[in-house]
Amino acid sequence: MKNKNDQSQIEEDMSFVPPSIDKDRILSGESYAYYTPCPEAVTPHGTSTTDQPMEFTPCVLGVDEAGRGPVLGPMVYGAFYLPMDLHHSLLAQDHSFDDSKVLTPAVRANLMRLLNTPGNKLFESCGYAVKVLSARDISSGMMKPTGATYNLNAQAMDATIEIIRGVIQDRSVNVQEVYIDTIGNPATYQAKLERIFPTLKITVAKKADSLYPCVSAASVAAKVTRDVALEVLYEGVLRAQTPDDASNGPEGWGSGYPSDGKCVGWLRRNMDPLFGWGNECRFSWGTAKEMLELKGGARVDWPEEDDEGNGRLEFLLTSAPTKSSGQDGLRDWYGTRQAEII
Repeated sequence: MKNKNDQSQIEEDMSFVPPSIDKDRILSGESYAYYTPCPEAVTPHGTSTTDQPMEFTPCVLGVDEAGRGPVLGPMVYGAFYLPMDLHHSLLAQDHSFDDSKVLTPAVRANLMRLLNTPGNKLFESCGYAVKVLSARDISSGMMKPTGATYNLNAQAMDATIEIIRGVIQDRSVNVQEVYIDTIGNPATYQAKLERIFPTLKITVAKKADSLYPCVSAASVAAKVTRDVALEVLYEGVLRAQTPDDASNGPEGWGSGYPSDGKCVGWLRRNMDPLFGWGNECRFSWGTAKEMLELKGGARVDWPEEDDEGNGRLEFLLTSAPTKSSGQDGLRDWYGTRQAEII
């Protein structure tokens, strides 16, 4: 049975907001990357101030994601690195890192807090980075015209490349081994990364978050960042509500996954017939598409422009003015203008 001190610590961990959270960018629907400062235990390239040769700390780096499948919230990719000689002893033995899905929210939150607490061995020895891909940007890429579609696998690959490059090239960390949880075929994924990073020893594997502690740690950083980002988005939705609007309900929007009844119920209750939802929703997901098509009251078509750059916007509404309503109906739809005073 937990005592009051244990419960208090759990509550403190669960309320911890990691520095990887940028509330303004999350609420605006912007994707972004975050990198921790290089830890004290890691000596990066280019830090020597003398003519004497220095040994730059050989490091191992793991990559994993959180939030690939939900219809709500961002997908987050995490990269986690630390000295190779601490890989198993610090992460697996001392702190029992594992696949974030098998750790409780309280354990994940505690580990994330320790990673960001000065004086703790995890803080002094480890660094991490996250790439937050917003729901808006995911949908924008996936819904581009045929031929220009930026599918989820391509977005995931680019996020992986960006954060690895950000750690190795931009922050000069001497990474020698990289372990990645796969998307799709591991061999194909690994071959592409090896062409981009030919000097690295790269291992792409299924269930890598259970096999390699650095990938487990990356999964924790990604998962906690996504969970807190989801809370930020939900709080933003609540703030935008009118006082008498109870459409969100006390149960919230659940996990954000299409298989979650709470999530689907929230989407139904909070769908605008014209605009759907806000920056929190992935419009490219079948759940959202079908709901808009079946339950939406309006559709907007944006025809291609003609040779002179002119385009015609057509509104198709189920509740549009009928022929019998004439000009008055159109006037009422657009609104009336006050009479000019001459």
